[in-house]
Amino acid sequence: MERYLRAEVIRILRVSSRQLAGWERAGLIAVAESYSFYDLLKIKKLSELRANKVRPAMIRASVDAMQRQVSGMENPLLEAGVVSRGSRLTFRHEGRELDPLAGQFLFTFDRPQIVEARAAQRRVAQTAAELFIAAVALEENPAHQQQALEAYRRVLEVDPRHAAACINLGTIYYNQQNYREAERHYRKAVEIDPRYALGFFDLGNVLDETGRLNEAVEAYRSAIAIAPNYADAHYNLALAFERLRKPRKALAHWRAYVRMDPVGAWSNYARTQIQKIFEAEKLKVVWRRPGLGGPSQ
Repeated sequence: MERYLRAEVIRILRVSSRQLAGWERAGLIAVAESYSFYDLLKIKKLSELRANKVRPAMIRASVDAMQRQVSGMENPLLEAGVVSRGSRLTFRHEGRELDPLAGQFLFTFDRPQIVEARAAQRRVAQTAAELFIAAVALEENPAHQQQALEAYRRVLEVDPRHAAACINLGTIYYNQQNYREAERHYRKAVEIDPRYALGFFDLGNVLDETGRLNEAVEAYRSAIAIAPNYADAHYNLALAFERLRKPRKALAHWRAYVRMDPVGAWSNYARTQIQKIFEAEKLKVVWRRPGLGGPSQ
């Protein structure tokens, strides 16, 4: 199957790396450095929705709700027609148009008619989704971080297993240097969703920040096990190994990072570290006295 590198996707679809990162953070695209043609179609759809000013949080909430409404649907963005109505999304499925957050089928005649679709079952999830969207909007304004924090708390009161709310709440605490609460919410996120690579990455960051390097290494490794092309996780893991004075282990991850992100200041730093490790190894060989045992460790 043909794969497209991240740089190629950005060029072909005319999206920015920041946009891709935002969709990754919202859980709409898996963290990766190469993509299938199927992934390109999904990114193209996301780009179209962005042009219509639909927020990533709304897209994520709508996709999750649609998957719960329609059993067996894995990717609503591609398996159902998508229509943006203001800031909300509806999906065309089996000849009908469904607003998954409201749990309603919509029919367009001279006047719109609404038919309830398991609305009673959707009430709690709808409220959690709307609260999450409101919290994301608040978080975008640096002056509203406390209000965003309270909004995410409310999401978790309504839906205690809302992993994305745990992550975002943890990040607010992290930025406030409340590392204890940040860690608690990151751990909760990966407990809820053990395949949440971003959750393990963020957990690694807070463990790293609080000096628990060995635990941070395991968290970064977990993120990479889920998403092998998670460039930032390779970068941070390499840094952690260097701080643990394990340059040979760091080397593999510096190399991985350079392969995935060949241009930019971070890539230049990674190359510098690779060169330093090689030079240090050469010095060990030059200054090793013959006949005094095997190679130094």
